[in-house]
Amino acid sequence: MNSQALQLSTAMVGLLGRHQITTATPVQQEIIPAIFEGQDVIAQSETGSGKTLSFAIPLIERIKRRDGLKALVIVPTRELAIQIAAEFVKFSQGNHLGILPVYGGVSINEQIRKLDRTNIIVGTPGRLIDLLMRGALSLDTLDYVVIDEADRMLDMGFIQDIEKIIRRAPRERQTLLFSATISEDIVRLGQKYLRTPKRVQLASKLKPDFLRQAYYQTSADKKLELLVHLLQRERDLSLVFCNRKHKTEAVAKQLSRSGIKARCLNGGMTQQQRERVTADFRYKAFNVLVATDVAARGLHIDDISHVYNYDIPRDIESYTHRVGRTARAGNCGKAISLVDHGEDKRFFKQILSAYRGAIEMKTVHDGEHAGPVKISKAARQPQKKTVSVKTFVL
Repeated sequence: MNSQALQLSTAMVGLLGRHQITTATPVQQEIIPAIFEGQDVIAQSETGSGKTLSFAIPLIERIKRRDGLKALVIVPTRELAIQIAAEFVKFSQGNHLGILPVYGGVSINEQIRKLDRTNIIVGTPGRLIDLLMRGALSLDTLDYVVIDEADRMLDMGFIQDIEKIIRRAPRERQTLLFSATISEDIVRLGQKYLRTPKRVQLASKLKPDFLRQAYYQTSADKKLELLVHLLQRERDLSLVFCNRKHKTEAVAKQLSRSGIKARCLNGGMTQQQRERVTADFRYKAFNVLVATDVAARGLHIDDISHVYNYDIPRDIESYTHRVGRTARAGNCGKAISLVDHGEDKRFFKQILSAYRGAIEMKTVHDGEHAGPVKISKAARQPQKKTVSVKTFVL
C-alpha cells in the first residue's frame, strides 16, 4: 500500500505486503485517512470491500500496548467477533496489543480475567451488556467505538443494547459506523452519536464482471439430485443456503452420503461446534458448508467460489447478502439458485425483477449431464469415516 498517501508506518506496509495486500481498496482509500485525521465516519460499503482493514489498520497504528483499553468494536454475531479479532491479531504482529473477542456461549469468567490486559475488544451486544452490568468492564478510557454491520444489528433487535453501550463510552471519542445499507434508522443512529461524520458511500451493487448469477428450474423431488450433480464438479469452497436449520442437517447428510465433503452450520449447534466447523471450512478440511442465513452472518471467507440457494430467500436483501459471500476481494464467483414450484417460484420472481436480467436461466443439458442424477444405494447408506480436525486458535 502507498504508505505516504495513507499515512501508514513502514512496519505496517511490510506486514500487509507479506499477506499479499499491496493496493488499498476504494473504501480503504476513503476511510483510513479520515480516521487518522480524527473524523467520525459513517460508511456504506459492499461485502468484501476491505472494510475491516479500513478501521483495523489505523487503530493498530495508533494504539500502544501500555495504553490500556482504547477501542471497542461492536458486531452482531459471535463468528464475526472471532474473525475481526483474528484480523487485528494478524496485523498487529510486533505491537503486542491485547485483542479480546467477547461473546456469549462460552465462559464469561475467562473473558473477565483477560480484560485488564486488553487494548481492543471485539464483542457482541449481549455479552458486552452482561460485562457492563456486572461491573467487570469500564469503557471510560475508550478513544474509539466501531459499530460494524449496523443494519444487521438493528434487524436482530440490538438497537437498545447498542445505545446503552455507547452511552457508557466517553463523549470525547471517535465513532465509526459501518452498514451495508443506510436506512432511516441508521441515519438517526448516526445523527445521535456521531459528530459531523465523513460520509462514505460506495457502490453496493454486485459487480457482474466478478459475479455470475444463474438459476435452474426444478421440482422439490429433484432438487437434491441437481445439487449433487452441480457440486460433484466443484472442488473449491461452496456455500449452500437453506431456510431452516433442520434442512441444513438433512442436506449435509445427503451430500456426504453422495461422496461430497459437506457439513452444516446452524443456530442449533453449540458455540464450540460452530467455531470448529467454521475453522475447518476456512482451512478447507471440507469444501461444502450448508448453512442458514443466521448462522452465516459474519462468515467472511474470501475463497468461496460458489453460493447455492437450495431454498430461495424470502426477501431481496437476504438474497444480496447470500450471493455477496462469493466474488470477494477481486475473485470471481458464481451464485446459483435452485427454484422449484410454489413459494420458491413466487419469491424468486421478486429477485429476478430486482436484478433485471443479471440472473441467467440455465438448464442441465446433454453437454453437462445426460439423464437424471441418481444417488447410488451405497451413497444413501451412512458411512463411517475419520474426520481430520484442525484447531482454530486466535
